[in-house]
Amino acid sequence: MSVRAGIIVTGTEVLSGIISDRNGPWLSERLRERGIDLAHIDVVGDRTEDMLAALGFMRDAGLGLVVTSGGLGPTADDLTTEVVARFQGREMTLDPALEGRIAEILKPLAARYPNLDRAAIAAGNRKQAIVPAGATVLEPVGTAPGVVVPPAEGREGPTVVVLPGPPRELQPMWAAAVETEAFRAATGEATVYEQAILRLFGIPESEIALTLRELEDGGMDLAPLEITTCLRRGEIEIATRFEPGGEDAYTAFAAAVKARHADTFFSEDGSTIDEQVARLLRERRWTIATAESCTGGLLAGRLTDPPGASAYVRGGVVAYADAAKSALAGVDPGLIERDGAVSEGVARALADGARERFGADVGVGVTGVAGPDGGTEEKPVGLVWISAAAGDGARLTRRMYLPGGRTDVRDRSVTVALHAVRRLALGESDGA
Repeated sequence: MSVRAGIIVTGTEVLSGIISDRNGPWLSERLRERGIDLAHIDVVGDRTEDMLAALGFMRDAGLGLVVTSGGLGPTADDLTTEVVARFQGREMTLDPALEGRIAEILKPLAARYPNLDRAAIAAGNRKQAIVPAGATVLEPVGTAPGVVVPPAEGREGPTVVVLPGPPRELQPMWAAAVETEAFRAATGEATVYEQAILRLFGIPESEIALTLRELEDGGMDLAPLEITTCLRRGEIEIATRFEPGGEDAYTAFAAAVKARHADTFFSEDGSTIDEQVARLLRERRWTIATAESCTGGLLAGRLTDPPGASAYVRGGVVAYADAAKSALAGVDPGLIERDGAVSEGVARALADGARERFGADVGVGVTGVAGPDGGTEEKPVGLVWISAAAGDGARLTRRMYLPGGRTDVRDRSVTVALHAVRRLALGESDGA
């Protein structure tokens, strides 16, 4: 049986939502890559009893490995190393050599800010060099060392890998942690997991649930597969994890989903719509430009995320005011006055204006009512028009009523726009 693991993300600022956790998902993926079964992710504040409770829960659940992030700084509320030492039954001891190495790291900072309290720096330096006896020290990437801490002799429980909170420090330190003898001893029974992702667009999760039930009722063996579905940015993501021996079951499952939902299925290899649009634009040697109203430049942002996007993204216009739509994207003021800013005609004019203004092969126009207010009975919050137009006269224009708040409407509008560009690049069109 594979070793099972847990992640404890520490920090009151994370627990309260001031900072979004990036370490838990990143560590989860790294554990999966190593064939380690992640059972729990807990987020706890900078409180000793809460950290001990989380560690105790994971020990009682039979986990063999726990990875913590955060709480390794020089201030009094950075308690993680001390709490883990207490949990594992190990004393905290000063490592003089480590103290010296941290002091060398801090020298440039002290030189840059000569008015800093040198005694306070030295005290913080010393605090970070006090580590659990018998632990394996992970060299600092910033100023905080990490540690790998097995249970003390005579104790049972997980080995705990203690890592810093900043991702730029945690990620390279993880690479060092997995090479330690203590880590290898705790994870020696790890298996190999494969994970594959299918993506669909324009279908509710309930349809996927029905598909799963009917495939099983029809005799398909899904037992070797751990299947989860998620609605993300208006798309359905089906993530499937399986151990060696599950490949045939997954191949049959993926083929059945693709056949059953051929009209909404768009990604068999896990590639995102952003990546697919980037690839199609490169293959067709198309350039693209945008004119956005309710999405405020988010479409241009997603188009430019993939590597090498500067080769095909010519530029974009963000125009909320009617005058801006006319001045920046060439929309006829009479059209706006007649049909309103949120209309099919304006979406088409924005697409044409973006293409012409930037000399692009494809233009995309987006206009809508994202909220939180400003909607009317005729044009409620969530009404969005999107048009994608190519220079050869091909065009796709869509009207949508999208649920949710402002963020949801904007995010889903961008996803719909990217799918429109994909379909246009694949040869679909409503006509001129």
